[in-house]
Amino acid sequence: QVQLVESGGGLVQAGGSLRLSCAASGRTFSSSALGWFRQAPGKELNLVAGFRWNSNNAYYAESVKGRFTISRDNAKNMVYLQMNSLIPEDTAVYYCAAQAAPAGIRAADFAYWGQGTQVTVSS
Repeated sequence: QVQLVESGGGLVQAGGSLRLSCAASGRTFSSSALGWFRQAPGKELNLVAGFRWNSNNAYYAESVKGRFTISRDNAKNMVYLQMNSLIPEDTAVYYCAAQAAPAGIRAADFAYWGQGTQVTVSS
C-alpha cells in the first residue's frame, strides 16, 4: 500500500509560480512510477509529469514542458512539482498518483492517489 498526500495548491496570478508537494509513505515497487495528474473543469484527467522510481528520466506533457519540473527527495519521501510561468489553462485539481506495478501513463495505470489539491491561475 502507498499513501499519498498533496499540498501546495492555491490561487496565483498568471505568470506566477507554485510548488506542489507530495508526501509518500508505504511500500513502492522500484519498477513502478509516480506522477502528477491534473483535471481541469470539463476536461479529462491527464498526466502532466512523472518518473519511474528507478529512473532519472522524467516525463512531461507537451503543454507543460519548459514550465514544470518534477523532482524528489528520497530521504524525506517527498515528490515535488515546481510550476512556473503559470497560465489560466493550468487551473485544475492536481493529484499525486503512484503505480502498484509497471504500467503506462494513463490514469487507469495508477493504483494509488492523493486527495488532490486545487490550483487556480487567474488572468
